[in-house]
Amino acid sequence: MNREVTLRLALPKIPDIELVAVEGLAHLGRHLGIADEQIGEAKIIVTEAIINAFEHTVGENPVVKVKFVMTKKELVIFVRDYGKGFEPESVEDPNIEDKIGSTRKRGWGLKLMKSLSDGFHIESGNWGTKITITKRLS
Repeated sequence: MNREVTLRLALPKIPDIELVAVEGLAHLGRHLGIADEQIGEAKIIVTEAIINAFEHTVGENPVVKVKFVMTKKELVIFVRDYGKGFEPESVEDPNIEDKIGSTRKRGWGLKLMKSLSDGFHIESGNWGTKITITKRLS
């Protein structure tokens, strides 16, 4: 039996709210009998995705929507913001040598999420941004 569980969250912009999503992810994993170590990289991905989404979302009451669909073999993560969007292909990978001498150390999020995932897709436009990330769990 390959049981699937789904969790949907609408996160308000308050400090450390990404921890709610990460804890929910951990609970799903435990429910399906997946070891915490296997969920570890997914937690990093989710944290980065939510922080990035809140950096770029707009409005008086910004919300980031998160959805996890998990089986024993795979996790699919959806993160949706309502910002101004961007052109993903225009984002250059950060260069460590350039970052060392710079005052701007940020900019590693997309590269990190891509490197830790087994599938990574971005859709973005003036309606916001939606990322879909796949992570194998076995």
